[in-house]
Amino acid sequence: MKLLTVAALLCAMMALTMAVANSHLVKSSKRCPYRWTRQDNRCFYYVPTTMSWARAERNCLSMGANLASVRSIREYQTIQRLTAHYGYPQTWIGGTDAPQEGIWLWSDGTSFHYSHWCRGEPNNNHNQHCIQMNYGGSKCWDDLQCDAQLPSVCAKKV
Repeated sequence: MKLLTVAALLCAMMALTMAVANSHLVKSSKRCPYRWTRQDNRCFYYVPTTMSWARAERNCLSMGANLASVRSIREYQTIQRLTAHYGYPQTWIGGTDAPQEGIWLWSDGTSFHYSHWCRGEPNNNHNQHCIQMNYGGSKCWDDLQCDAQLPSVCAKKV
């Protein structure tokens, strides 16, 4: 099961790499789609349906997006506001270290510079390779097994 999960994540990462390589072919608009929230040059969308990390990423891809990367505290606060209506549930964002333990990557291919880890995290307890947000009282990040069923946040460029 662990091998299957890692294989699925690697396949998703390869597909994303191809999507990023071809992203210059996609025309962008100045508006976000209906029910998406704009923050700077990106649009964010909360998906309340619970899924594994890989299924959530595939769902975002079907909307021309990826699981959300987080580049600043301002973006994180925007994403948290999207989850507020639902009581700040633990939610998937696009970070994973499945390809190599301890090297965190965003599924959209952007650099991993900003983080909001909870104290003592990431700890890789029982092979945790995906990031959930809104963890604990401080609503910070925690690494979690990628097959857990959580809602998610997608993001795409404007």
